[in-house]
Amino acid sequence: MKDLKHLYYFEKLLEDAHNELIQKAQEQGRKCIATLCENIPEPLLNLPGSFSARLRAPRTGSMDMATYYMTSFLCEYTRALLERAMEGGYQFADCLIVPDGCSMLNRCAENMELLNTMQKEHFFHEYMEIPLKANDNGLNLYVLQCRNHILKPLAKAFGLDTSDDALRQAVQEHNELCRLIRQIGEFRKENAPRITGYEFHILTLATYAAPKDLLLPYLRETLEELAGRKPDEKPSCRIRVLLAGSEVDDMDLIRLIEESGAYVCADRFCYGSFPGRDPLVLNDEEDALTQICRQYMYRGQCARYMNQEKISERRAYIDALAKEYRADGIICQQMKFCDPWAYERTVATHVLRTDYHYPVLSIDRPYAAGSFGQLRTRVQAFVESVELKKIQGGA
Repeated sequence: MKDLKHLYYFEKLLEDAHNELIQKAQEQGRKCIATLCENIPEPLLNLPGSFSARLRAPRTGSMDMATYYMTSFLCEYTRALLERAMEGGYQFADCLIVPDGCSMLNRCAENMELLNTMQKEHFFHEYMEIPLKANDNGLNLYVLQCRNHILKPLAKAFGLDTSDDALRQAVQEHNELCRLIRQIGEFRKENAPRITGYEFHILTLATYAAPKDLLLPYLRETLEELAGRKPDEKPSCRIRVLLAGSEVDDMDLIRLIEESGAYVCADRFCYGSFPGRDPLVLNDEEDALTQICRQYMYRGQCARYMNQEKISERRAYIDALAKEYRADGIICQQMKFCDPWAYERTVATHVLRTDYHYPVLSIDRPYAAGSFGQLRTRVQAFVESVELKKIQGGA
C-alpha cells in the first residue's frame, strides 16, 4: 500500500517525549499536565489552558541509575521512566499527577520527587487513590480523589477553569478525537485491511503523547486519505490476532508481530484504543465530573480492578472484541516484572483457551526493543500453529 501522508510525521513525534506538538502548545502558554497511567480521566487534564501527556521513554538504553533506586525486580517501564527523568528528559512537564495504579508506578513517581528530577518553577506532584472495585463506594472515592488531586490543584497552581462547563467542553474535544480514532480503526475489520496494525498503533499512541487538539487536523486528513486508499490485493499477514495486556508504547512491538505474519486487528492494552478511545456520553441532569469518573471506572479494563465482576468482564470484553474484529488468535502480553498483569495474563491465558476456545500466545517482554529476537521466533511459531488449525478446519 502507498504510505500514509502523515505516518512519518507521527513516527517522528513519538521518537521524543518532548515532541514538536508539546513544544508548540507550550509556546501558546498552555500547561503540560503529565501522568503515567490510563486510570487518570484525560478530559480533566485537557482544560482551557492545559493539555495532557502520558510520559514515555522512547529509545531507552541503559537503566542502571533507575535500577539502583528501584532494583531489577520492578517493571522496566517504571525504571525507564525514572532513568529518563534523572537524565532531565521531562523538564517540559508543569506537574505530575499519579494514581496508585500499581506500587511500581508510585515508587517511580516518588523517586522522581525525592531526587528532584523536575526542577521547573512551580512544578508540583499529586498522588491519588483509585478504587479497587467498580461500585458506588468506588465511584465516590474516584470523584473525591479527582476533585482533590486534579481539579483543585490545577485551579490553584495555574488558575485553570475547572467548572462544569469547562469539563463538558473538554469532553466534547475528547469525543471528537475518539470518533476519528474509532472510524480509522473500523478499517481493520476489512478482509483486506487498508491500514496496518502498526500504522493504527502509531496514530493511537500519538493521541496519548501529544496535545489532542493539535493532532485533530492530521487525523481528519488521515481518515479522508484512508477512505480512498487501495489495500494490497494479497495481504502479507497470514492470521489475525488481538493483542491484549499491559502497557505497550513501543513502536516496534506491533511491527514485529506483523512482520511475523500476524495482523494486529484489535488492541486491548494500555495505550491502545480499547477502551481508552471510547467516547464519553454526558447528560444534563448530573455533574460532569461524576459522569466522567463513572464511565472511566466501569468501562476500565485495568487489572487493578479486583472484584469478580470486573475480572470476568475483562475476558468477556476480549472475547467480544475478538469476534467483532474476527481475530483468529489472541496474544496476551505483559511487561516483565509487572505484578498486576502477570497474574491477569496467567489466568486469562487459561480461561481464553479453555472457556472461549481461542489459540493464545502468552508472553512477558522487556520494555526496550533490543531484546525481541526470541519473541519473533515465538510469534512465528504461533502463526504457523494457528494457520495449521485453520487449514485443518479448527481441529
